[in-house]
Amino acid sequence: MATGILKNVEIKGIACAVPDHIVNNEDYFDVFGEENVRRFIKMTGVKTRHVAFDEQCTSDLCYVAAKSLMKKLNWEPSSIDALILVTQTPDYAIPATACVLQYRLGLSDDCIAFDINLGCSAYVYGLWQAATMISTQNINRVLLLVGDTSNFGINQNDSSTAMIFGDGGTATALEKTEGKDLKYFLKTKGSGYKSIIVPAGHARSRSQIITDSSEYELYMNGADVFSFTITDVPNALNSFMKEYSIDKNEVDMFVFHQANLFILKHLAKKLGIPMEKVPISIDRYGNTSGESIPLTLVDVLGGEQSDDTLKLILCGFGVGLSYGGIYLELKKSACLPMIYTNYYFKGDVSKEREEDK
Repeated sequence: MATGILKNVEIKGIACAVPDHIVNNEDYFDVFGEENVRRFIKMTGVKTRHVAFDEQCTSDLCYVAAKSLMKKLNWEPSSIDALILVTQTPDYAIPATACVLQYRLGLSDDCIAFDINLGCSAYVYGLWQAATMISTQNINRVLLLVGDTSNFGINQNDSSTAMIFGDGGTATALEKTEGKDLKYFLKTKGSGYKSIIVPAGHARSRSQIITDSSEYELYMNGADVFSFTITDVPNALNSFMKEYSIDKNEVDMFVFHQANLFILKHLAKKLGIPMEKVPISIDRYGNTSGESIPLTLVDVLGGEQSDDTLKLILCGFGVGLSYGGIYLELKKSACLPMIYTNYYFKGDVSKEREEDK
């Protein structure tokens, strides 16, 4: 597997914005039956979710998070060298939504801006990409945005997907810092690409006549995903910790992608770590795809005043099938409090900037 150490890079801050619209899964009693819903809640752990309004896009949530973080850190827009957006729900097929956000955030024309299409492993891959740019290039500051929304592409009549996904947008500020580094591993099991897929709607189906509307909706093979997660992921993590002599007993938190509670418990058991070291956010926010790791960090640490440092292993896994992990140290005070918002872009940047003043 791909492993390495990226030197002289540090996370300076993390912010997360979620919709202020809360959906309670018990509201689905009339749709799927009370017994089925209660069984679902027990298995997945998902009780409530923050779900975007129809007008809210991933970019809106990431925008709110980014503005709050830039203000907290006193980062001038002109000081940011690169903007990376990792999402599977962009504003448009083209152009890249990162270009739109570069404009909305008022960043310099000299700023690099691009999208990455990844789901559950998004944050780990995004951190690796941002840290690589800082560690190896003449780049000092990178703003990493990771988020997704589930207000389209989900079959509301399918109990396996209708009640599990929540929405959010996150911003992470990375900066060149002497003496700081992070260790990583990245892997891909592309043979399982059909395990989580939206089959239609893009180039592979452009010449086909699609009569089944479910082809445009998310399909997930739960058995395949579960088998992959409790076998391949812990094996990779154990190899990673062994390669870099990371003592799991000295790791303060293992922050996993919030797939579901059943999977998280099995991962902890496989790795031989107590659940006390595995923070849980899925009960209140749902499976928030690529942003679930930074969202969980903000949920646990948001608003902390202490500059004490935590040793963390972050691990994302899912769509692709793509997975990876990062070992780093993070100050408790790096995370802003959770932001709840109904904000969305109305198409006028000048008005948006006026509203921000």
